[in-house]
Amino acid sequence: MTKLLEWLLGVSILGSLWALVTFDLLDLSLPQTYREVAWPMPLYLLVSFGCYSLAIVGYRVATFNDCNEAAEELQQQIKEAKEDLRRRGLKM
Repeated sequence: MTKLLEWLLGVSILGSLWALVTFDLLDLSLPQTYREVAWPMPLYLLVSFGCYSLAIVGYRVATFNDCNEAAEELQQQIKEAKEDLRRRGLKM
């Protein structure tokens, strides 16, 4: 099962449960407070997911590793390219 199918399955199960509780489709006779809490639940979950995603991106940016060897190699390649272009007659 791919990740997409896993996520779609989870969202469809949660959506079904939300619809059952919110619209009382099975005549469960749930208290009104349950329906009042369940009604805005998708919005709460969306905001929570957004906050979690923002925190993960911030953490990954804060702990991003520097690649000093790659930076030095790139600087060397830039110098070589400039020298090659000067030999070919390009003025910089």
